[in-house]
Amino acid sequence: MENQKLYVIMVGLPARGKSTIANRLKENLTKDSIKTRIFNNGALRRRLDLKNTSFAEFYDPRNTEGAAFRERIALMNLERANRYLAKHGQVAILDATNVSIKRRNKIISLLKGPPLLFIECINDDPEILAASILRKIAHAEFNHFEKEAAILNFRKRIDYYKTIYAPIREGRNFIKLDSLNNQIIQEELVDDIPYYDRIRDFLMTDSVKSLLLIRHGETYFNLENRIGGDSDLTEGGKAQAKALAMYFKNKKIPVIFTSNKKRTLQTAEPIKELQKNSAIIQFGEFNEIDSGICECMSYREIREQMPDVYSARKRDKYNYIYPQGEGYSSMKSRIDMGIKKALYLSSNSDNIMIIGHQAVNRMILSHFLYRRPEDVPYIYIPQDKFYHIVATQDKKLFQLKKYNISL
Repeated sequence: MENQKLYVIMVGLPARGKSTIANRLKENLTKDSIKTRIFNNGALRRRLDLKNTSFAEFYDPRNTEGAAFRERIALMNLERANRYLAKHGQVAILDATNVSIKRRNKIISLLKGPPLLFIECINDDPEILAASILRKIAHAEFNHFEKEAAILNFRKRIDYYKTIYAPIREGRNFIKLDSLNNQIIQEELVDDIPYYDRIRDFLMTDSVKSLLLIRHGETYFNLENRIGGDSDLTEGGKAQAKALAMYFKNKKIPVIFTSNKKRTLQTAEPIKELQKNSAIIQFGEFNEIDSGICECMSYREIREQMPDVYSARKRDKYNYIYPQGEGYSSMKSRIDMGIKKALYLSSNSDNIMIIGHQAVNRMILSHFLYRRPEDVPYIYIPQDKFYHIVATQDKKLFQLKKYNISL
């Protein structure tokens, strides 16, 4: 293993998850004592450039000065990667767009010896792209822009890259990856690729270093045992939110994911206030189960007014679908998509926080922790505790932790 060397070449338009994949891949390989280093063109550009290159026009292919500078950065990183593998390094990851055939051919011509594995990241989900751009413009190089101007500049940068983008269609060794869904769309291997089984398994696995899964604080509907709706937090629920904020005050939580419901947002806001550079991102995928014609009713009212609905759901709670609504089984696909979006946008954050609802959090837990479908509707989801989840290739951890609410 010590003598096996590999170049991994990232490919894809900006904000498609390349750096996220590269960093997680490095972390994963390093855990196996495989010496791995990332050579990121953007990081090198920001370190060496004396001028600000955040303006979109810098990436216009017709900008000869900008193109020459970017080419120089690319060659510098190729040389650095070459030196790294010539010494004691085992895997060199070249993290850049590399979207043109010309650039990829140059990489092939200059990197000799160890095999090259190209990984093209593809994701055209508009919601994810918009959220990814918001994360990108939080970088210091965009500080001189107003928010909307920064967004427009970054989108224009992407448009410039699209003019030279040639997706990989053939080659010796490549993977085309749906970077949101962790699905390999196409792969071609001619050479014997070191560590390939490990890399492939990683690319297809949802990896979570630290997921903090929280149920919203107590609501007025909770007190009345009503389901669904969009109720506010009670004073007790607000106290729970403040207690959570204090509990997580010294933990770095870059993003807090919530549903579109007020109760999750009202729980998230005090947490965000005590964080530095934290953002709240709402996903409709994390909305509570839609109880259709039973929305906003209490279980007692359902039992008395709709006995057939009450008894049918009691017989098979997981598969039952509320009339004009949904059930656990039918919400699984949207919950799974919400999880994938949250993991994608969390980049390499140590802590990911999701503030959801009772049924939603049961489904999120079952995504990582195997449970028989019929048992999922009975998973314990309290409002005075939260779940801490670690789910990687090498480790599985599920802890139910209590936080102090005596404010």
